[in-house]
Amino acid sequence: MSMTGSIGSPSKDSGTGSATSSQDEHFRCEGHAEHSLSCMKNYLQAGKLCDVTLIAGSNGKRVQAHRLVLSAASEYFSAMFTGGLSNSEEREITLGGVNGDVLQAVVNYCYTGSIEIREDNVETLLATACLMLLHEVVEACSRFLAHQLHPSNCLGIAVFAEHQACTSLLQEANAYTSQHFMQVIRNQEFLQLNVDQMTTLLSNDDLNVSCEEHIFQALMSWIQHDSINRRQHIGQLLGLAKLPLLSPAFLTDHVEPVIEGDPTCQKLIMEAMKWHLLPERRLQMACARTRPRKATLGKLIVVGGMDKNKGATTIESYDPRCDSWTVAHSMSGRRLQFGIALMGDKLLVVGGRDGLKTLNTMECLDMETGAWTQLAPMNTHRHGLGVAVLGGTLYAVGGHDGWSYLNTMGPGGASWQYVAPMQNQRCSAGIAVLGEKLYAVGGRDGASCLQDGVGLEVAVANGLLYAMGGQDAPANNPAASRFDCVERYDPSTDSWTSVASLSNKRDAVAACLFGDKLFAIGGYDGSHYLRTVEQYDPISNEWNSLAPLITGRAGACVIAVGNSVQMNE
Repeated sequence: MSMTGSIGSPSKDSGTGSATSSQDEHFRCEGHAEHSLSCMKNYLQAGKLCDVTLIAGSNGKRVQAHRLVLSAASEYFSAMFTGGLSNSEEREITLGGVNGDVLQAVVNYCYTGSIEIREDNVETLLATACLMLLHEVVEACSRFLAHQLHPSNCLGIAVFAEHQACTSLLQEANAYTSQHFMQVIRNQEFLQLNVDQMTTLLSNDDLNVSCEEHIFQALMSWIQHDSINRRQHIGQLLGLAKLPLLSPAFLTDHVEPVIEGDPTCQKLIMEAMKWHLLPERRLQMACARTRPRKATLGKLIVVGGMDKNKGATTIESYDPRCDSWTVAHSMSGRRLQFGIALMGDKLLVVGGRDGLKTLNTMECLDMETGAWTQLAPMNTHRHGLGVAVLGGTLYAVGGHDGWSYLNTMGPGGASWQYVAPMQNQRCSAGIAVLGEKLYAVGGRDGASCLQDGVGLEVAVANGLLYAMGGQDAPANNPAASRFDCVERYDPSTDSWTSVASLSNKRDAVAACLFGDKLFAIGGYDGSHYLRTVEQYDPISNEWNSLAPLITGRAGACVIAVGNSVQMNE
């Protein structure tokens, strides 16, 4: 009697009628790939099964390898051995310009996934890895060089990264150069830049300089390093310095003496002088040279205002270089509907109300020390007032004294006195200085909104006055209509023109000029105290959104603080 059947294929149990199902298994050997590559490396070291010899073009070093391993690790070798190139079947292949030690290290990497990066080999290794399309090695070398960045080498690393098309390393090197520009220009690499590299550097508006004078001084040190050959480029490069943003005294004392009659330079100086002499024409004269570098702007500070907690007491600071807000200081107490001004390095906070009573007090924040002191109080208690500096004198304009709307105004300092009153009583008007005159726009007089708006804000740019936002009803009126419109006033024609609107309707917005752009900050849309921050470009007539405030607030005060003021944050 013979028996037939197949092992591992059970049949039905005739007694029970049940069947035993198949138990298929997917087996995976952990470490198989690593073990296989390790064996291949052993074959490599023993010189077994190798089917190609790479020859380093720089010193003739010969490195044996297996085509399959190289092709699996590198797109470069894959194209060489499988793409039908003329040398795809050759047993020996010379790689021109490749260093022998680096070639050996790269071949070993293809078997191990590991490679040593050192200061003395990183540039050669990165260049070879770029050639052989070893992307992970390129990134590792880029990170290594990024950690080595220093004012003495960042320009060279940037040039190297550009030649190797290493985008991430180039960006990091350029960012480092921008941040440490004042240290970079004191090193030899800066003086050795060619004219094209110098052009690229000075064209960068992200350079971290406190004032444009430093740019001019850096340019002159570069020219004087090789005056005979570089003097011919002064006109081209001086056009990259923002001469209109230099003071007339600096232009006269430092720029004019070094141009030696160069006609291009003379035109640039004339342009700068016109910028100072004809502020009402700046909108037409605006160009790249009148657009300040971010680092020269200083900081923007926003003070107080109404928030969801019925009164913000923080002072936030905006850094244009990183587009971010931080809490810089705190107010000495709650104060609403006040005015502010900057005189030297002192921030003056005037009037307002503390939630219970209207104030006549004036406080001073020392921006350097962060200390608050009390100054001479006003003669009149005022909230909803406007504050401005005209001719070096501080003025408090209009407002409400707790019983009635005011048309009085007065200059302050060590003491306050009254001057000619406004024609109308005004509270919550927009106050600005334009052409050595004090302007009051909008506001309310207790019966109506003056000039179509209360809670609007005004700012001045290029000899023109801008009014934005506001509402058409008394405060706290739920039926109030809020505005997103922005209008521009030209004193030369005594006329108003509509320009691009705000992103949304709101009143109690804070506004000021910062650099060459207008900022509109916060406000109230009828439901929320806003964190919104946007900037207006008078040239393009466009608003762009920026990083929002930390705390939403309305009726805040905002002012620009230049780099000459040292802020203790």
